[in-house]
Amino acid sequence: MRAHIRLWNQPMTHIIMSRSTLLSAIEHSTASALVLTTTMIVDKSSDGVDPQQPLAGPSRSAGLQPPSFEESMRDQALPSYSDQFPESSEVYVPQGGEAPPPEFTPYEAEYFVSGGAGDIVSHDRHLNEDGEALYRFLLSHSQTPPTLVLHVHGDHTESRTRWVSRRDNDGNHRTEPEYYTEEVVDFDFSIDVGQHIAAGPVHWSLPDNEPAYRGKMYKEVDDHLSLQLEGDMLLGLTRRHSTRRETKLAKASQAERASKGLPPWATLQLGSNRNDSSNLPIGAQQAQVLKSSRTLRQWADEYCASDKLLKEFTYEKTVCGWNFANLETAVNAAIKSTYFSGRVTVEFKLTNAQIHVRPDNGLSRTLSNKWLKVLLCVLLIFPFIWLYRRFGRRGGGRWEVCGGAYFLKSWQPVDPDAPPPPFPGDGRTVHTQAGNARLVGMREGVWFQRWEGTIRRAVTGRLISTTPLKEPDDGPLHAAFILDGYPAVMHH
Repeated sequence: MRAHIRLWNQPMTHIIMSRSTLLSAIEHSTASALVLTTTMIVDKSSDGVDPQQPLAGPSRSAGLQPPSFEESMRDQALPSYSDQFPESSEVYVPQGGEAPPPEFTPYEAEYFVSGGAGDIVSHDRHLNEDGEALYRFLLSHSQTPPTLVLHVHGDHTESRTRWVSRRDNDGNHRTEPEYYTEEVVDFDFSIDVGQHIAAGPVHWSLPDNEPAYRGKMYKEVDDHLSLQLEGDMLLGLTRRHSTRRETKLAKASQAERASKGLPPWATLQLGSNRNDSSNLPIGAQQAQVLKSSRTLRQWADEYCASDKLLKEFTYEKTVCGWNFANLETAVNAAIKSTYFSGRVTVEFKLTNAQIHVRPDNGLSRTLSNKWLKVLLCVLLIFPFIWLYRRFGRRGGGRWEVCGGAYFLKSWQPVDPDAPPPPFPGDGRTVHTQAGNARLVGMREGVWFQRWEGTIRRAVTGRLISTTPLKEPDDGPLHAAFILDGYPAVMHH
């Protein structure tokens, strides 16, 4: 408004001139004001009129045309998400998990790796006071997937005889046989399965009605309540001690989900053969998922608000996607086909699978040291610490309600407008009621077909190795591909 006042005030000094001169000045000033007003509307970043621009007379900006509506919208439009992250269309969060958090710079907290399990333990003070810092710490370390290996062990018992020399009551030496049994290891090796993890982590939290540690030293459940107050319906949660039956059913459900490769939030009907990880992302069971009413961040805030001296927050990593029970059965069958008659143990071992956050005090740090903990047990001090942690008001508390899921195999939805796959018969794209889905990762059947021969030869060759195998022994060597003509020989 100040610029407009100056434009109208200055020509008024010519009123002492003739009437024609006055009319000419008014018309000229009106044109200049309109041009300047248009320029100011287009360029909103200007604070006022250029001091070098004359306040009356022809304007130097009169020859400039304002930009069109399309040009203005194009200049002010923000860059799209797909322009900044071209691979974002490939990201698929399975139903029941939390959305990926934004990019961040994590707080460099103090931590150490505990024992052979590879668990991360932190006593950082800031993580026990700031829920946001704890949340970011968990997200940062969850980017490292757990280590999953298939451990295969075989042994048998042999009865042996050895001659020992003994002295009788008369002082005479005599030699007599002694019979004993000895465990003989026939083979013991591992196969790296975690290298095939194709997606994750998907952050999850247990449902409210599933027994879990929610701040006490015993498992609890959250019940939903509805109260009628003055015509209004109020909803809330109440926390109670879980019953023995609830705990038993939850434990059986968790074990079956883990054996079938289902994520922790998947629905499950105990004893049903239809529960399979291969159908989870696109089957009917995905329509109903189990999920807590609180997010990972809210659980972190609750932990930090507690004043207990021996509290602990645990983030658990799980691997999903393969039916591990069926795969163990197939490996056992391959071993028996070699006519091995001894005892066989086939199991999947998961390491680097937990993140623990504990308070920054001397007692909590002492309990994190296994040697000091053994010393406390020897001195009979640990039982009193256990009683205080179990029953003390400011004793202990455990939070084990959330974690991250990593997928060896998953189905991701396909854009209906995307072009069809180049090889329609490859089986990696299927059509469901919810639309097309594309397989990401490797099927367990394909993996077993590649490793079946290697497993048999390792059994018959009595392989004993502490280093996990990463490649089958019957596949082409990577070093061979640098040889001229090697692929051609393969085709012949």
